[in-house]
Amino acid sequence: MNITYIVTRAHPIGGVQIHVRDLAVSLQAQGHACTVVTGGTGLFVDMLRAERVPTIVLRHLIVPIHPVRDALALGEIRSVLKERRPDLVAAHSSKAGILSRIAGRTLGIPVILTAHGWNFTPGIAPLAAAMYRQIERLAGPLSSKIITVSEYDRQLALSAGIVGEDKLVAVYNGMADVGPQLRARPGQSPVRLVMVARFGAQKDHPTLLRALAGLLDLPWEIDLIGDGELLGQTQALAGELGLANRINFLGQRRDVDELLARAQVSVLATNWEGFPLSILEAMRAGLPVVATEVAGIGESVRDGDTGYLVPRGDVVVLQDRIRRLLTDAALRTRMGASGRGRFEQHFTLPLFVQNTLAVYQEVAGDRAAARRAGAPLSGLPG
Repeated sequence: MNITYIVTRAHPIGGVQIHVRDLAVSLQAQGHACTVVTGGTGLFVDMLRAERVPTIVLRHLIVPIHPVRDALALGEIRSVLKERRPDLVAAHSSKAGILSRIAGRTLGIPVILTAHGWNFTPGIAPLAAAMYRQIERLAGPLSSKIITVSEYDRQLALSAGIVGEDKLVAVYNGMADVGPQLRARPGQSPVRLVMVARFGAQKDHPTLLRALAGLLDLPWEIDLIGDGELLGQTQALAGELGLANRINFLGQRRDVDELLARAQVSVLATNWEGFPLSILEAMRAGLPVVATEVAGIGESVRDGDTGYLVPRGDVVVLQDRIRRLLTDAALRTRMGASGRGRFEQHFTLPLFVQNTLAVYQEVAGDRAAARRAGAPLSGLPG
């Protein structure tokens, strides 16, 4: 099968980029022809080219809405697709999703959108959410299929009227496993906490820091991994709360596996999500996870079993759940082992690739059958 992946930006590296990289590399290894198209350059492009995945960088594909450049990006995408003639396009992220579906419709190429969380999910500002919901309703009929990364997001799309149930399928993210040397020892003390998250409006570092400020009677430290526009503001808040000597601001790292292996508890305080890979990384390492209960997070973290789920912005509950783990090594060990087992059962890379490929093959098969029958492809030209 000939597959073209389109993702809006190459930098910074996040769950979308890792998702696309792992799929393209895995399917290419199985003999499929995979090409990745993206905007900008950076580590994402370097990783793909190191794996010999053909990668095309577009000049005009950018995140902010820009009518002129968006029109130019649409032209670039159409040119790539006319040259590559893929069996299908796999679009990731909002801008790439819109432009790819328009391009696919004009060229008769089926497009599968993978929604890594919706821009109208709870936690997004209401006015912006209403605008994005309407945009997705208009673009929905251009999709051959929409993959959501959680059942929560599949149901959210149904309730918003994006497409009908026949065009929606949930496929959980998955990750390659790590060796025993990269498994954590959650029962060790003193406890090192870790949070892997970009410093931006989506993540809720302020709630985490305020919760930690009430735990200074206990021995712990925390590694905050990531960068972003709110890094300086977060560092200033840490100083105000008397946490400066307990927090390690590590920036964006390429050795996250090693940093997780030396931790005892993983935390993700956030305002909105899809289905975060950082939680799967922590479960893979055998860490208990404390996370905000938004979107599909409850489909990975089982409250009271693999960790704890806490309400958005709730300092008191977050502080209580972290305290429980800080003071109970046996609890950390039990929850970490349960999380590791859940990872092995539901979130491995082979399972993720297998389930995604099944959707691709269904769409490509429908197209091939329509061609053999001489039928129009969802109203598209030949």
